[in-house]
Amino acid sequence: MDLSLLNTNIPIDLLNASMTNSLISSLGIVIEAVSEGEVIASMPVSEKTMRPGGILHGGANLALAETIAGLGSILLVDSKEYDARGIQVTANHVGAATEGRVRATAKIIHQGKQTHVWNVDITRTDGKLISTARVTNMIVKKNE
Repeated sequence: MDLSLLNTNIPIDLLNASMTNSLISSLGIVIEAVSEGEVIASMPVSEKTMRPGGILHGGANLALAETIAGLGSILLVDSKEYDARGIQVTANHVGAATEGRVRATAKIIHQGKQTHVWNVDITRTDGKLISTARVTNMIVKKNE
């Protein structure tokens, strides 16, 4: 299994700029690092990402997980010919965040021709795990 990302030469600021005017930018998600088989991003814990009661919304965690796993899959394929589409996201929320930022680390665990599977762990700034997710992406030819 080749876990190397094909497009790690893309500057991080260009990746972040490509996500403006989207759910990703609305949630304040920022890509921090891309390396072989791994994508790291962060998201603020703010009024935009909290649920009533003042804790980070589980749906925001899912959006963060699917965002970086999707980006990782896109970077693993020839993006001129193929696209990655999320087909399943599951998560266990095991902690809470009330302030600061959370950091997500996505690691690919299966890289097939038609599917990619990623594990995504989301932690608070103190390193405490708050959510762990598994994201499955389908690899499709563009325009299908």
